[in-house]
Amino acid sequence: MSSLQVENLKANYGPITALKDVSIEVPQKSIVALLGANGAGKSTTLKCISGVVKPAGGSIQWDGAAITGETPNAVTRKGIAQVPEGRRIFKDLSVTDNLEMGAYTRSDRAQIEKDLDDIFDLFPRLKERHSQLGGSLSGGEQQMLAIGRGLMAAPRLLMLDEPSLGLAPIVVSQIFETLQRLVAERELTILLVEQNMKMALKVSSFGYVMQLGKVMISGSSDELEENKEVYETYLGIA
Repeated sequence: MSSLQVENLKANYGPITALKDVSIEVPQKSIVALLGANGAGKSTTLKCISGVVKPAGGSIQWDGAAITGETPNAVTRKGIAQVPEGRRIFKDLSVTDNLEMGAYTRSDRAQIEKDLDDIFDLFPRLKERHSQLGGSLSGGEQQMLAIGRGLMAAPRLLMLDEPSLGLAPIVVSQIFETLQRLVAERELTILLVEQNMKMALKVSSFGYVMQLGKVMISGSSDELEENKEVYETYLGIA
């Protein structure tokens, strides 16, 4: 059974239809990619799952239980964390304080301290800069901090919105290698929204391609990588 099942999801922004009957599945301990050009509905899908946007229809199930329309706090407490597009770290807080903000729904202080150490092991650069303000970090370090903050919620499903945006290729490779490690070593499940299709398909096992609020094509990452229609029609890449 899938960890996450989204069926016929609909969402509107006022009179504008943002999602039209979107259905996706994210199996446990896997990386699933959600692909598409700007405005395809990828971010809105994540926001509906995380409770930031209230769906206009359809259902979202997590571990067999409905979470459709629940608050972001409730969704986080059930083991789903989102790393938003643009990182959105707290620039006037230290690295450590930013990470601890990710654990705001938790009360298990000893485990929080252990998880903080684990994040510093995962991202040694953050340990070196633990007392620096978030705003003083490079773009790549801020993305590491945003991922670390998401992990501090102790999620079983981590959703990432455009983690490669604006980063140098070598930093992108490091971050995607870390995501693979999280799945292999911590049995995390990842739903990845990404415009960098080649990198996303390299690390994921399955993908969905969206256009204008609909899922147009889905398949294994290998199949999608070989499909020229995906590149030309839905992503506008020759």
